[in-house]
Amino acid sequence: MSSQYPSELETLFRPRAVAVIGASATPGKTGHTILQNILAGGFEGPVYPVNPRGGEIMGRAVVPAVPQLPDGVDVAVVVIPAAMVPDTLMQLGSRGVKYAVVISGGFREAGNDELETRLQQAIKESGVRVVGPNCQGIVSTGAKLCASWPLTSRRGPIAVISQSGTVAAALAGWAEDEGAGVSGVVSLGNRGDVDESDLIAHFAADPGTLAIALYVEGLRDGRKFMEAVRAVRRAGKALFVLRPGRTERGIKAAQSHTKSMAGSYAVFQGVARQVGAVLVPDVISLFDAARTWAFLGGPSNAGLSVVTSSGGSGILAADTAEEHGYRLSDLQSATAAELRTFLPPHCVIGNPLDLTGDADAARFEVAGRIMLRAGETGTLLAIFGDPIPGAAEVAAGLAAGAFESGKQVVCCYIGGGATEKEEVQALRSKGMLVFPTPERAARAMALVHRRS
Repeated sequence: MSSQYPSELETLFRPRAVAVIGASATPGKTGHTILQNILAGGFEGPVYPVNPRGGEIMGRAVVPAVPQLPDGVDVAVVVIPAAMVPDTLMQLGSRGVKYAVVISGGFREAGNDELETRLQQAIKESGVRVVGPNCQGIVSTGAKLCASWPLTSRRGPIAVISQSGTVAAALAGWAEDEGAGVSGVVSLGNRGDVDESDLIAHFAADPGTLAIALYVEGLRDGRKFMEAVRAVRRAGKALFVLRPGRTERGIKAAQSHTKSMAGSYAVFQGVARQVGAVLVPDVISLFDAARTWAFLGGPSNAGLSVVTSSGGSGILAADTAEEHGYRLSDLQSATAAELRTFLPPHCVIGNPLDLTGDADAARFEVAGRIMLRAGETGTLLAIFGDPIPGAAEVAAGLAAGAFESGKQVVCCYIGGGATEKEEVQALRSKGMLVFPTPERAARAMALVHRRS
């Protein structure tokens, strides 16, 4: 697979015009929500609602049938009864539509193998590439296209690929809330045609993507997957994978969800390790790892130092980091001596460095600068425990100095009440990466360090 851009899926993510087959004027119906989000997201090309009732929906003239669509439609979002989908694909192909995002369910996941066979024949004969069926749509923030729900519009460096529409929506929502944003979101559903490997290869080539978060219940083609992940590595990006079905019960659930062939988790682990995909244990870790890689622009530097006003939080961070293979650095005697010179005598000198519960922002600044000057520090985790006004200003200053010397600063804010909420908002407004718990911070940095 080539790492050149644009990829073969470029038209899917940057269509000239979009049609919604099964658009509805009734709020609450999927055909209404999809059309509403495409318009609210600001898609700048023509948008054509298609419904046999005709008329007008949301100020747009309704096209009564697919054969009456004008030229230039590249993507059709299909929200109609499953039995109508194969014939509709044939009609879309005759109109030159290149991609169909099939939201409709009721195929093999519902035990309807005959309809699944008809769908596959229609894909081959029509020439239309299909995302889905039984999916939650796609998002392309570069094209201001949200053909999914809920509305996602913030542009950022994280791509989300997921067989679960809910997992995709959760990841996109967190990225939106934390100011990270996404480059694209794709809900795969049953993977009737376009699969995870096609999309991994696309985002490997996409200059707007730095990290890829993948939820997949089983691979369609192991060799194709491996080659796509190698393209990610060649591009200097990272792929983080949440693959459920680690237990007998989980395997059965995955097989019934989208009829995925879950297979052996141990075999999948070996494949992932071989090509450099990083497996994560849960949805939160999937988001945190992708967010951290995108924020840092690559892996965490070797040599983790922790500065904290909460001794317990420092211990939790140390345990979590080292349990995941990311080692805290050994504090050198010269660094320890300098810290003793400038910090109150009751501070606990070590790594983690415990500034104790009476620490203020000024003490964090002094300690942080000393630790960042130290050769043993590659990445600094600053854990602000309890209310510490001014933490955001100090952390941003430390991060600016660290960046100049090729080092990294990540924050955690915990137990700070109303002050914490204000400071976290300020940290995010300054472009800082901040976590709500020391375990999440340490685990995320360990996962991105593992990619290196």
